[in-house]
Amino acid sequence: MRTVEELDIIKGQYEASLHPDVSQKQYRIHVCKGTGCNSSKSPEILKRFEEEIEKHGIGDRVTVVKTGCFGLCALGPIVIIHPDNAFYSQVKMEEIPRIVEEHLVNGNPVKEFLYQETIAEAGHIKPLEEVPFYSKQKRVILKNCGEINPESIAEYITVDGYKALAKVLTGMSREEVIQLIKDAGLRGRGGAGFPTGIKWEFTYKAEGDVKYVACNADEGDPGAFMNRSVLEGDPHAVIEGMAIAAYVIGASKGFIYVRAEYPIAVKRLKLAIEQAKQYGVLGNDIFGTGFNFELEIRLGAGAFVCGEETALMTSIAGNRGEPRVKPPFPAYKGIFGKPTVLNNVETYANVPQIILKGVDWFRSMGTEKAPGTKVFAIGGKVVHVGLVEVPMGTTLREIIFDICGGIADGKKFKAAQTGGPSGGCITEENLDTPIDYESLIAMGTMMGSGGIIVMDEDDCMVDIAKFFLEFTVDESCGKCTPCRIGNKRLYEILEKITQGKGKEEDLERLEVLGKSIIAGSLCGLGKSSPNPILSTLRYFKDEYIAHVRDKKCPAHVCKSLKEYRILEDKCIGCTLCARNCPAACITGETKKAHLIDKDKCTKCGVCHSKCKFGAIEIR
Repeated sequence: MRTVEELDIIKGQYEASLHPDVSQKQYRIHVCKGTGCNSSKSPEILKRFEEEIEKHGIGDRVTVVKTGCFGLCALGPIVIIHPDNAFYSQVKMEEIPRIVEEHLVNGNPVKEFLYQETIAEAGHIKPLEEVPFYSKQKRVILKNCGEINPESIAEYITVDGYKALAKVLTGMSREEVIQLIKDAGLRGRGGAGFPTGIKWEFTYKAEGDVKYVACNADEGDPGAFMNRSVLEGDPHAVIEGMAIAAYVIGASKGFIYVRAEYPIAVKRLKLAIEQAKQYGVLGNDIFGTGFNFELEIRLGAGAFVCGEETALMTSIAGNRGEPRVKPPFPAYKGIFGKPTVLNNVETYANVPQIILKGVDWFRSMGTEKAPGTKVFAIGGKVVHVGLVEVPMGTTLREIIFDICGGIADGKKFKAAQTGGPSGGCITEENLDTPIDYESLIAMGTMMGSGGIIVMDEDDCMVDIAKFFLEFTVDESCGKCTPCRIGNKRLYEILEKITQGKGKEEDLERLEVLGKSIIAGSLCGLGKSSPNPILSTLRYFKDEYIAHVRDKKCPAHVCKSLKEYRILEDKCIGCTLCARNCPAACITGETKKAHLIDKDKCTKCGVCHSKCKFGAIEIR
């Protein structure tokens, strides 16, 4: 492509080709083919729809489209049929013939297969923006996910794709773009929240014959899948954002560093790059402006530390992914020692929309210090596990209870871990605090890349801290002593506490050692690794005390601190527990109360799960 006008021509041609015959109602079936729905057999679902459509001879008025994530991951596989806005959830193969015949042939949506929250009291189908899960969301980064085929550049162009790049290259100076991004207040969505425009300005002004643009798509937090979903559902938005950044700083080469465990994202990125080259929006002389830009994918091996910018750049260069001392910062000395801009997937995806819609539009969302939206991956004990995008400043209460349907199984909310292994917990008393960078730091946690794990009354906060620290110990690169040795010592103390061998002075050791690791570690991994311990000590010290003083786990999670006891007034002597006990530690006569030998009991919990009369108590 050599002219801006061709964008509009392609857009018009593609829209006209979709349904040339308008004498009958036209349908567009969106089948989610993100990783979550793929694991629920959505490829087979899509194929079966195509077979049934061919069988009924309605292919001239029905288009089947593979899309990215819709957000409601727990309801997959998901199929949405437009223009009726019919949201079919947990679709089964045997339901498809009926959906095709009744809905696509006869025009009657099969309401018993629909996601019930989309059906109004009057029986009609609600617009998705009226469904509780979507009503408080503001889909900016995710606006194309679930709406377009991510494997079609033509579909991206129909939603104004690459218009921002055209606008920048043909009508804006580099200084104007930098100022626009600074005025918009866009901050890095990778966790630190550094102002994007300032980072670009530093790299633009840095001296260097060669400069690079890089994208951090190495999403390593347990339970986080925001970046993966954007790459799977809207890869061209990231490519366009990177191309704009490259123009601004004067780079002609870029790298997307994505983990190899994201095969669908990698596949769609490769296809998107190939299509962008074919359409002339990557390569040489883009839009006839003399601007050249090439993009290359580098696969990460899953090392968590490579989420740190200097470790990531070292890995891109082909070396072991280890962080280095800063300064010099990557804006002056990055990949191959050259000035480099590094942002994450979500940050780049914001850029084209800011260019097209302007500063006021972007600042109309979020807070003064943190404009725009943030994508969160919500996991754990909530009714609706999935992907959520909300304006910055939205409270955790709104996300968990209004959007995600509250705590699963009617349990009580206990805490939410934000920022993954680098973050900390938010308690019930802080549920109404607006979520932004500064507010979270004040609570002893952080935004991170956007993972939120929700816990209920059955979770042990000491065990949760141990879980995250074990992950950090495994992922430490080992370069600096505070992280390599200090985190191992922290883990050993937690292990001792959860085994009932801890002492009260261990709690002080945890705090002192944790703060020392933060002060002495080289990179962000070590400087944040004690956060789960320090925040749980801050808000749930009573649980630590119960573990070390009373040798009890209040949540009955820590195996070594569990004690199983048979209640005489409830035991009817059915012998079911004794017959299933692998340690043979339960004795008693038929129709008489049984006993558990505590010395032999391995605390496996089989007896508790097998008892039908609630006669076995965990203490």
